[in-house]
Amino acid sequence: MQKIVERLNPLNDFLFLKYMGEKGDEEQLLSFLNAVLEKDGVKPLRSVEILENKTFSAEIIGDKTSILDVRAVTDSGVRVNIEVQLRNIGSMDRRSLFYWSREYSRGIEAGQDYTKLPRVIAINIVNFEFLEIEAFHTCFHLWEDHHRLMLTDALEIHFIDMVKFRRCPEKDIYSNALHRWLSFMDKDTAKETIKEVTAMDTGIQKAQEKIQYVSNDRDALHAYLLREMALSDYTSGVNFHRREGLKEGLQKGIQKGLRKGMKEGKKEGMKEGMKEGMKEGLRKSQELFVLNSRRKGFSLELIRDITELSESEILEILKQSGL
Repeated sequence: MQKIVERLNPLNDFLFLKYMGEKGDEEQLLSFLNAVLEKDGVKPLRSVEILENKTFSAEIIGDKTSILDVRAVTDSGVRVNIEVQLRNIGSMDRRSLFYWSREYSRGIEAGQDYTKLPRVIAINIVNFEFLEIEAFHTCFHLWEDHHRLMLTDALEIHFIDMVKFRRCPEKDIYSNALHRWLSFMDKDTAKETIKEVTAMDTGIQKAQEKIQYVSNDRDALHAYLLREMALSDYTSGVNFHRREGLKEGLQKGIQKGLRKGMKEGKKEGMKEGMKEGMKEGLRKSQELFVLNSRRKGFSLELIRDITELSESEILEILKQSGL
């Protein structure tokens, strides 16, 4: 397999799960959690147990609506849920509350006393501007409106905004652990900085080793690319070109029906046009993915496996675009 030229995106949620949410990833997860939760008067976590997710099929990985979250429980019994969300699909506040409540309810069995319900910390890493303040890291609890009284510490929700972090004029990777981690997670961080933060933190070093493993493992890399397709430009391209293809197909169908001059003919023409439009949309989306993947250095073999196009079809697409 041809070596991938660009660095894999650490915020791809499948990849995040691979280096932060599998058994054996406890050191890097503990390092990251302590970086997020660090504040005056709070003791660092001593250990964490990862609650593994189910086995992910190609269908789940390829479904952009699937949630690939990291779940864990600390040595004091606090449950943690971490989600990476690259696109603003709306209602992020309610979405986070929903997944917090799901984790909260998992902490008690039927018939148990409510005192057994756990404290739950939800951490949302988002790649879009969500809140109307400039801080890139925010933390929410349940407070009384007038007297600044916390109802309970059972709910704690963090938002980490990567867009605002990138805007920070000065990133203190030398004394701020969270700055180190977020610099590592930013795909566009300079190679020299990645080397520095990796050398400073053994947790980050472990995460980098897992990312390197994925880049060299055919099956894991295939899953990573499928997830990229579901979450990034490929998905946008598929939707756009399908819409454009469907629009074009409908126009052809209407014209064909009008030429027949009969109502039934118009219906048949529109039906045929819709089929043509869908085919055209799929073809254009495949072309888009082939071109983008080749520019990033992906091998012909890998592109063929993902798109299910033949090698000759891929070469023809590249030839027509001068690649």
